Amino acid sequence: MPNTINPEVITAAIEGFEAQKRRIDEQIGELRAALSGSGVTATASAASDSDSRPRRKMSASARKRIAAAQRKRWAEAKRKTVAAPAAKKSNRRLSAAGRKRIIEANRKRWAALKTAKKGAAPRPAAKKTAAKAPAPASE
Repeated sequence: MPNTINPEVITAAIEGFEAQKRRIDEQIGELRAALSGSGVTATASAASDSDSRPRRKMSASARKRIAAAQRKRWAEAKRKTVAAPAAKKSNRRLSAAGRKRIIEANRKRWAALKTAKKGAAPRPAAKKTAAKAPAPASE
């Protein structure tokens, strides 16, 4: 007779054993909590930790040391990022001769525009309206 087991039966058995394991882990956690005197229940620690180990406690001084070290690391990182752009200098400089050439070219361009405008028809001047004198005040 061959050993044929239905896959549904196997999955049901696995679920049953896992439920038993969870129950046993909760009971062990409750006993450990009672032994250590902490009021932490097993259900709270089991929800946060899959293998339900007791949670480690960190002293206030240790938390302060860690926070100070992290602040120091952040300050160092910020100082490097702020100093980096200031240290980088542009290598491109305009020589005095180049600047003179650009200035002369601009002067020639403006002079050409002015002479072209003089040769063109003058624009009509805008009409100026005479300002009205205020009416004499009647007494």
